[in-house]
Amino acid sequence: MPTKHVVKQFSAPAYYHVYNRASGERPLFRDDEDRQLFLDLLQKHLAELAQEDERTKTYEIQVVAYCLMGSHFHLLLFQPDEETAISGYMRSLSTAYAMYYNSKYKSKGHVFQSSYRASFVDNEAYLAHITRYIHLNPRVYETWKWSSYAEYIGARHDTWVHPESVLDKEQLGDWYQRFVAERADVDRRRQSSELTTQIAF
Repeated sequence: MPTKHVVKQFSAPAYYHVYNRASGERPLFRDDEDRQLFLDLLQKHLAELAQEDERTKTYEIQVVAYCLMGSHFHLLLFQPDEETAISGYMRSLSTAYAMYYNSKYKSKGHVFQSSYRASFVDNEAYLAHITRYIHLNPRVYETWKWSSYAEYIGARHDTWVHPESVLDKEQLGDWYQRFVAERADVDRRRQSSELTTQIAF
């Protein structure tokens, strides 16, 4: 997604497309253990999953969609009330993953290319289109286990992922499968350009 209109001053309630990649040419996720750890961190810092004795800082955030690739990730996040929730959430998530990554691979320095990028979505009519863009990152999107596509078609039911935030019940399952398949053969740059034109990121 283009970096145009990347924001750091957030509002609420609001949806944001959040993304980042590894520094240099190295992969951000080298194996499935890395991806699973990142998903665990996504959940660990969600207020909705907090345990009474949990000391981890949590935030009032909804994860609407996600996809983890080799060198980068995409998230669609919703913050209902607190304007600083996403910035705190992403800071905690990024710091924890960087510490894990540097420890595991005995590396130093910045793990991420830069601070995460966040694009404000001011047209809720196109939220479904953004989830499709996110889920179509992998060419084998239908079998890629490291995205929320399975939640959208009813093949998996992780309660911390919220497709119902952007779609009606009748749009989940078969309808969403067809919706995504319609653009599966469209070039990624064209998809990105179309979304940028249609939505004020």
